[in-house]
Amino acid sequence: MAAIAEGFKEQVALLGKDSSLVAIIARPTAPQGSDRPAIVILNTGIIHRVGHHRMYVTLSRVLAGAGHTVVRFDFSGIGDSAPAKDLMPPLAASLEQIREVIDSLALTYHISRFVLVGLCSGADHSILYARNDARVVGLVLMDPTLPPTPRYYFHYVLQRLPHVRNWMSVATGRSGLMRLLATRMSWRLRNGGNRPEELTLQSLPFSPQLAQCYRAVARRKVNMLAVFTCVSARHTYPQQMVDAFPETSTGGGLRLEYFPESNHHFTPPQARARLLRVIADWVESV
Repeated sequence: MAAIAEGFKEQVALLGKDSSLVAIIARPTAPQGSDRPAIVILNTGIIHRVGHHRMYVTLSRVLAGAGHTVVRFDFSGIGDSAPAKDLMPPLAASLEQIREVIDSLALTYHISRFVLVGLCSGADHSILYARNDARVVGLVLMDPTLPPTPRYYFHYVLQRLPHVRNWMSVATGRSGLMRLLATRMSWRLRNGGNRPEELTLQSLPFSPQLAQCYRAVARRKVNMLAVFTCVSARHTYPQQMVDAFPETSTGGGLRLEYFPESNHHFTPPQARARLLRVIADWVESV
């Protein structure tokens, strides 16, 4: 079933090896050049493919109207997609499903280049997957996980210093910073042996694999748009990504955008409108 709007059409599709991943594919109605990359939008946590306040619906239609094939799909067990039948770990299963979706699009529409888009965990899935698939030529990472840097801790304390509530949190042992430090120490102790724990999204900030992924995509000159909001425990200052992963700043492949007026879900109308403009302009540059 397809719905046609001005400049693009949308249709429901079942993707993946078992045809169990429910997706909405938006495509331009007018023929486009084959060199345009397709856009794959990933789930944020357990939020299904429409995104927060239908953010991904609007984004996919804007990009499809500009001439791109855009797919937004649900990982297994999220939204309308059936639970996975195998026993793969959740992170490995999600990365495999991204590959299945890209394979399906490449086979059906003869597309050879792809851009992954994700917010929060979706951004993390994007960077982890892009490391091993040369077909990914672009990444839109909104509030991705970053490892804490020395400046992160400095800004974290500085931002919370004037607030009495934060001092009370420290005194009662409920401080987010103290929990972060305890988690980091615990992870290092557990992974000090010969058999490190399996990578998860929870352990990602402390894993050397995250730096390896950024280093790999930077070496391959993958274009990256990194968007950060003011309300996120994942970062405390705009340049944290460059400080954590210096390789991303070489070659001109990274564009940083900071939204101090926005929350994590880009719900303020002005922030949402600006986000759509930034992503659309950046995709055209890719």
